[in-house]
Amino acid sequence: MKIAPHVDALRSDLAAAASLGDPRAAEVGERLAEALARSAPLRLQEALGEALLEANEQLPSGHLELRLAGSDPGIVFVDEETRPAPAADEPSAARLTLRLPERLKAQLEEAAAREGVSVNTWLVRALSGAVSRPTPTARSGRRLVGYGRT
Repeated sequence: MKIAPHVDALRSDLAAAASLGDPRAAEVGERLAEALARSAPLRLQEALGEALLEANEQLPSGHLELRLAGSDPGIVFVDEETRPAPAADEPSAARLTLRLPERLKAQLEEAAAREGVSVNTWLVRALSGAVSRPTPTARSGRRLVGYGRT
């Protein structure tokens, strides 16, 4: 999903509303539009994330995840059967000390709280899922050749 067209539309709507006033109002509107263009993508991603959390409560199995490709969000369904869960009876045989930036730690705590699990459980699930995914194959060495017109 491309987010830029939505941000551009919001920016255009604000500029159109501001242009109804005097030149000073139009200038203020333009400044507000610039500020909006910087914060709107994050706000839209947050709204999508909250919508997915509500949708997840209604799903009989699996869950939806919001994944980013650059600044563009995508929605992915994750079937619980395909995501290996750590065995509950598996003893904790290994310890790992991990140094994280405070902001990332806070984000991990929020993510774990949203799912109603501990940070440790959330991290174990995330890491288990990450290592069980197939690794991308090496590039074949073929290149795309040609030309384009403008």
